[in-house]
Amino acid sequence: MTDDTAYFESKEFQNILNKYETSVKSEHAIYMDADDLADIADYYHYNGRDEEANEAIELALTYNPEAVGPLLYKAREALSRGDYEDAEDYASRIEAVDSQEAVYLKGEIMISQGKVDEANDYFRQKMDEIMPDELTDYVYDVANVFSDYNIHDIAFEWIARSQGDDSDDFKELVGHTLFGLGKYKDSERIFNELIDHNPYSARYWNALANAQFMSEDYNASITSSEYAIAIDPHDAESILAKANGLFSLNNYESALTYYRRYSDIMEDDYFGYMHQGSCLLNLGRTEEAVPILEKAEQAAVAASPQILTDIYQELAFAYGDLHKLDQALYYIDKAEQLDCDYVNMEVIRGHILLSNNQPKEAELAFKKALKLSDNSPKTMLRVIVSLYDNQYLHTCYTLFKKFFMTISSDWNDGYSYMALCCLDLKKHDEFLYYLDQAVKRNPKEARTVLGGLFPEGTLPEEYIAYISNQTNKEST
Repeated sequence: MTDDTAYFESKEFQNILNKYETSVKSEHAIYMDADDLADIADYYHYNGRDEEANEAIELALTYNPEAVGPLLYKAREALSRGDYEDAEDYASRIEAVDSQEAVYLKGEIMISQGKVDEANDYFRQKMDEIMPDELTDYVYDVANVFSDYNIHDIAFEWIARSQGDDSDDFKELVGHTLFGLGKYKDSERIFNELIDHNPYSARYWNALANAQFMSEDYNASITSSEYAIAIDPHDAESILAKANGLFSLNNYESALTYYRRYSDIMEDDYFGYMHQGSCLLNLGRTEEAVPILEKAEQAAVAASPQILTDIYQELAFAYGDLHKLDQALYYIDKAEQLDCDYVNMEVIRGHILLSNNQPKEAELAFKKALKLSDNSPKTMLRVIVSLYDNQYLHTCYTLFKKFFMTISSDWNDGYSYMALCCLDLKKHDEFLYYLDQAVKRNPKEARTVLGGLFPEGTLPEEYIAYISNQTNKEST
């Protein structure tokens, strides 16, 4: 079995996969190596084709019940469902065949149980038993285990133990670990180096696109994802990366196209449907958004409370926009039955009530949110923004004036919304003042909130100059 998705791109694996799939289609069974079948199962699992993955594994175990690859697959499957006893049983079976793979699996079981320090100590103890010429591989494999579980600080500690490993595999691990530690520019540098070695790796381009996305360099991220798509037009990860970049640039129409392409490939993944719904809501196509968001809800039935809450929130907004208040509030109540951000949900409740001409009920929800948050500035700002969105402009303006008088001098949020409010109220001088504050204090918010006022591609630091030029043209 392999954890290295680079292998999936190799001619060797593609030949094995084609041989297997030809056999399945023809219904003429052929004998295949059990570990090759485990690699095929990994490939299917990686691409969200779990039913086909299970069929390949069951066939592998039929051919060779003691093959390490299929046993590792079954062990990790047990870990994914929290069946540690079953995983331990597979570990003992593997130990009889491959003691080193059993070490990695036992450490992984500890990590999966939350015993991270115990696993780290275990791997350190086992390192004393490793032959010097095998130490580099051992360090790499252990670092990979921690990286797979997003324990990037310990993964980096193990990486630091490696000496003289300048292989592409090792560099890729370093790149992913730096990404996990939030060092996105350093991660970019590593993946650019890897691309110089192999410009035809969709995996490297995707990793670069992700690092650029997290650095908020969305145009560069889109470009990198396009290289990955050119290499493999059906690669779900690169299609999703481009969709996310377009969405972040508020290019919802194009983003919708790519989220749809992603969902065509990953039919059981809620993420594509949820973001299709978000695009449609942003495009004002609410009627179309509802069935797509309901499809996301169905796909996410076993997902985390946070994911379900996000979907319920979008459905609440959609039904609120359609003035179907009972259904909108149903989804708010449904979210509040989960472990969610109750302050956030009460603000949304207030917003939906306000947009459906229920100002008294909205006020009660807003007051509850403020009480739950201990009157936090963040919550107060969200309430004021809701008032703006619902065109309570004078109330919004008055509350913003009080808000900016009471917050600390290093508070940087909300100035973009006040600029919009002043623009709508034709308070031109105040609009310019708050626009200037928005650009200086929070350019990201300025781009998101105010970007629609300017030609596409205009940077926040260019907003003031653009307005000045327009004003001069109008006065001449």
